[in-house]
Amino acid sequence: MDLRGMYLEELKELASKMGEPPYRGQQIFIWIHRRLALAVEEMTDLPLAFRDQLSSSHPLPPLKILESSTSALDNTLKLLLELPDGEKVECVLMEQGGRRTACLSSQAGCPLGCRFCATGQGGFRRNLTAGEMILQAVALLRKAREGDPKASLTNIVFMGMGEPLLNLEQVLRACRLFQHPKGWNISHRKITISTCGLVPQIIKLAEEKPPLELAVSLHATTDDIRSELMPINRQYPLKDVLEACRYYARVTGRRVTLEYALIKGVNDSRKDARRLGRLLKGMLAFVNLIPLNPVSGIPYQGVGEEKAKTFARWLTQEGIEVAVRRSRGRDIEAACGQLRARRERGEKY
Repeated sequence: MDLRGMYLEELKELASKMGEPPYRGQQIFIWIHRRLALAVEEMTDLPLAFRDQLSSSHPLPPLKILESSTSALDNTLKLLLELPDGEKVECVLMEQGGRRTACLSSQAGCPLGCRFCATGQGGFRRNLTAGEMILQAVALLRKAREGDPKASLTNIVFMGMGEPLLNLEQVLRACRLFQHPKGWNISHRKITISTCGLVPQIIKLAEEKPPLELAVSLHATTDDIRSELMPINRQYPLKDVLEACRYYARVTGRRVTLEYALIKGVNDSRKDARRLGRLLKGMLAFVNLIPLNPVSGIPYQGVGEEKAKTFARWLTQEGIEVAVRRSRGRDIEAACGQLRARRERGEKY
C-alpha cells in the first residue's frame, strides 16, 4: 500500500515488522501529512538504513505536475497531475474569506456521463487510492506555500473528477487521514463528499454516520430534465434521490447541501423555483446555486449574476435556504476535466 494512504496504526505496524520501534511509524506519518514529504529520503530523522529499506519496499509515488495555472481573476489554482500508471487527474485550490479549499478527484474520469460535465465526456478509467487523493492535497498545498510558507488547508471537498460514492472505501480512508490531529487536522465539518445521487450509497453512508458533510447534485426539478442532464436519473429518479436525502438528514441530523447548476433556458425559470420549493418543503437542506462554467463542446450556457440572484430570491420566497456560489477560475477553465481533455487532444493550455 502507498505510504500516503496508510493510517498511523498501520505505519506503526509496518515499522515494527521492519525491525524498528513503532514510533518510527508516527515519524513517517508526520513527514507525509504535516511536512508534505515527496520521498522517503527526505525523512531525515529516520535511520539511514531504515530509510533505504523503506524506500526500496514502499517508495512514495512521485508528484508529477503536467500543468499548473493560476486565475488572474480570483487566484484559483488548478493542477493536472500524472499518476505513475500514466492516468491524469485534476485538482483545484480555492481561496476565499480566510478559507483555503482543496477540491479533489476520487476517480480518473467518471462513468456517469453528466451532459454538462467535461469529465463525463472523457469516460471512466479507474478509481483512485486514498494515497492518490492525499497526493493531490500535497501538490496543492506545496504550491500554496511557495507564496505563503505558513499556508494550510481549511476545507476539503470531493467534487473533482469522478463519483466519490463509487469509490467510498478509499474516499472515507482519505477523509480519516485528513482529520487526524497529527497530520492535516482538518475538522470533519470542513470535509464534504459530493454525489450525483446514488441512492443505495447515500443510505449506506447515512447508516455508517461518518462525521462529514454531504452534497447531492440535483440540477433539475423534473425527471425529464434531470435525465437529460444526468443519465443516472433514469436509474435513481428525483423522488428516490430526495427520499434518500431526507433519510440521511433524519438519521444523521446533518443538513444536506443540494447542488443546483443554473443552466440558461433549461432549469432557471420561476416555475423551476416553485417546483424546487415544493420538492424540498420540510427537508433539512440547503441549496447551493452554481453558475455553470462554460465547457468546450457542450451545448449548455450558464446564467448571469443577476439571474442567479433572482433565482435565489425566488427560492427564498419559497422558504428555502439558499446561497449563490461564486464562480471560480473561469479564465483557467477550472471546471473538472477540462485541462485533462485539452492535454489528451494535444492542445496547449
